[in-house]
Amino acid sequence: MKTYLTITFNSEGSRPSEIKTQLMNLGFKAAKGSYDFVYEWDQKEVTIDELVWFADKIHTALKHHNILFSIDTI
Repeated sequence: MKTYLTITFNSEGSRPSEIKTQLMNLGFKAAKGSYDFVYEWDQKEVTIDELVWFADKIHTALKHHNILFSIDTI
């Protein structure tokens, strides 16, 4: 499974390079196209609880950076 992440930056928030560093520390890789970053899970199936736990980790890493994000796991 893969979790795709889309970022919406705010000119009053953190620089994109700072956000990239935060996300890469979580295991994301930068992507081109419809999504900005992708996280590849080690397992084929991921539970809802694992997805919520991971979303919480993303939220914590990006807190106070004044950006919006959305995730899509397929």
